[in-house]
Order: sequence, then structure tokens, then C-alpha cells
Amino acid sequence: MKFDIKQGEEFLTSHSGLALIGALLHITKLEDRLNSVFLPKHPRPEISHSQVVNAIIGLLCLGKPDFAAIELFRHDWFFSTNLGLSSVPSEGTLRQRLDDAEGRFDAIIKEETADMIKRHAPRISPCHKEHVPLDLDVSPFDNSGSRKEGVSWTYKNSDGYAPMLAYLGEEGYWINEELREGSQHCQKGTPAFLRETIGYAKRITSSPLLVRMDSGNDSLDNLKVCLDEKVDWLIKRNLRRESVEMWLEIAKTRGEIQIPRPGKKIYRGDVYVDREGVEKPLRQVFEVTVRTIDRRGQALLIPDIAVEAYETSLPDAPETIVKLYHAHGTSEQFHSEIKSDMDLERLPSGKFATNALILLLGMTAYNCLRLCGQESLREKGVSEEERAPLRKNVFRRRLRSVMQDLMYMASRVISHARRLRLSFSRWNPWYRVWKRVYERFAGAYG
Repeated sequence: MKFDIKQGEEFLTSHSGLALIGALLHITKLEDRLNSVFLPKHPRPEISHSQVVNAIIGLLCLGKPDFAAIELFRHDWFFSTNLGLSSVPSEGTLRQRLDDAEGRFDAIIKEETADMIKRHAPRISPCHKEHVPLDLDVSPFDNSGSRKEGVSWTYKNSDGYAPMLAYLGEEGYWINEELREGSQHCQKGTPAFLRETIGYAKRITSSPLLVRMDSGNDSLDNLKVCLDEKVDWLIKRNLRRESVEMWLEIAKTRGEIQIPRPGKKIYRGDVYVDREGVEKPLRQVFEVTVRTIDRRGQALLIPDIAVEAYETSLPDAPETIVKLYHAHGTSEQFHSEIKSDMDLERLPSGKFATNALILLLGMTAYNCLRLCGQESLREKGVSEEERAPLRKNVFRRRLRSVMQDLMYMASRVISHARRLRLSFSRWNPWYRVWKRVYERFAGAYG
């Protein structure tokens, strides 16, 4: 069929989901707090700090992290109205304002993001009994081929950054971050970051916390922070200086054996060791796997011995401890959503401090999208027609799905009798869900 093409006078938008983001941002105190910050180079800015920040968050929620992307929305009335902008800032304004912020916005954004999660998250799900997971991990950002400040060789064998990221709950709410140079060791600066992160986690939930970290952060300094803050921990041991033969002897003496198949033995158990500066012995859980026949049935001349050990404050069975740590790997999916779904891996500025602020605003945008996704899955007190039209039950929605189903919804914007309306297609399967989520967020401020 051949179509006749024309351009009408009606106002249409392809990104109705910005109304959800605007509703979430409106209930925070970002506007008042950011506008009270004095920047020497911008004593009386025509476009306020909060409007610049909201514009960046809006772009990030649409998966557009480049400054130049703002030019697409310079005359988009819907974009400016929902994000509370008197006018849409130019690319140059965004660059200059973020360059001149110099860390003055950081604490405000982190605190307001934590409060937004506390207020709007349907639930902060535990990973074990009442313990809510607090996962901390480094994820290299590939920025190869650039000359950006702070870009250097990472352990993934590429030039880039190596930010430390922290997530709370099984849902993966992103509650803290620290942009780092690519060559920086993952433990450098981590005790202070861990202490700050625990503070934000306690600001959000009163449930007991379980800090989970990998072997790169096997440090007594981290354990002391957990002890001081009275939180539980599960940290993988770094066994670089310990022989597998020694652990095999310990396993045969102290462990319980399982034989899942011929030629494979698994020993699990625990030992208590004294650590300098800690009053009580610390529990170490081990899992030693001995293979004499591989999975294809081939006999091995030399047994293959694999050792994993974990330091933990939990009293549960070794098998439970091992499973809890393996669940820490879910944070890799959260890294992927930041890098691919939000397209935040290649940060847009040549200045390190500006990229750090962009990543921080990305944290706010990420949580806005996460809140929209989790709220869309709510079933308690929700009628059948208002539930998400998904083929199977899911616990958490990936950010890409949230952006496709809720952010990029087309609608007609109608102004009538001093009121604004959004008119969606009669056949849009997500309409009732979108409407329910919006009324939930917008209802917070009437």
C-alpha cells in the first residue's frame, strides 16, 4: 500500500514516559537544594542549576548521554514542561555548568536519590532471611581511542575508567558510585566508599544489610568498616598466597564431602582464623572441588583442584554461604544495563570531574527507570487489566524493556480549558499500566 505523507498541526510526542520521570523528580528537593548552591562563574544563572540537572536526567532516561542530544529537544515543549524547564538549555550551557560544578552537587544528588528510592520503591527485597544485599563491585568502562582525562589501562585489557558501583536489594537499586581512573586498584579508597555506601543504604532501609564484595576487596580495612557499622558481610578470599594443597588438606579434615558424579568430589566446610586488629576469630567458609575425570568422561593424569573461600559473619551452612555469594554475580547484569541500555559506558566529556558528575546523574536516571519498572510489576491491590501485559511472571524489569514499553510511548498532547491531556492509542497494551504508574507517582504531590 502506498501512503500519502503530510505534516499536521497536532502536537505528538514519542516519549510520553518523561511525564513519569518528571513526577518522580518533582517530589524530591533537588530543585531547592541545587539552586541554593553558589557557583562563582554563575552567580545569577538565567537557567538554574536544577534545570540543567533535570535536562541531563531526562536525556539519560531516553538513553541519550551525549551533550549534543539536547539540541533535538530545544523546541520540544513536552520535554521542557515535564522536566520543569523554563527553557531547554543548549549543549554549551550543559557542558559549562557541569564543568564548573566541581563536586558541589554530589552529596545533594546522592541524598535525594536515596530518599526517592525510600519513598517510591515498592519493596527492597532481601536475599536471605531479612538480610538485604548491598553489592559493591568495580566495572571497567571501555573508553579506548579517546584522550579523556583519567582514561588508562584497565584489568579488562582496554583503556577506560574503573568506577566502583553499589547496588541495594535484589531489585538492584543503584545507591552510590565513584568514578576512578582505569589503572586504579579496586581496593584504593574503598573503605571510605564502603562506609559512605552503608550510610546511604541505612537511609533507605532499616533491614539488616549483607555487604557482598569480590576477592579484589579482601582487606581487613573493609571488615573493620563492617564491624564499626554493625552490618554483616560476605567477601571472597584472595588466595593468591595460599596453596591449593593446603586447602585440600583442610577440606579433607574439616569439610563434608559430596560426589555429584564419578570423578568429581566437592568438600564444603568452615574454619575460624584470627585476624590482626579483630577481637574474635573470623569465620571462613571454603568449597574445594577435586576433579579426576572431566565432564566429558576423560580421565585426568593430574587431579584438577579448585578452591573458593569466603569470609563471612553469617552463621549459616557453608552451602548457603556459597549460593549467597554466587548470587552476587547478578550485579554484572546491573553493570550491563548501565553500559548498554543507558549507553553510559563511553562518558561524553574530556574532563574527569564532569564525567564523574554525568555518571552520578546517570545513577539518578537509572533509579527513576528502575522505579518505573518495579512499579509496573506491582500486583497487590491492582486489577487484572492494570497489570503488566507480560507472558510470564518476572521479578525485575530490565531497563531496556522499561524504556521501550513505558518511556517511548507515543501520545497526542492536548491543551484544553487550561488543562493538559495525553491521549494514547486505544490499542496500546501498556496504556493502563502507564496510567497507573503515573497516578502513583504524581499522586505523591497532588
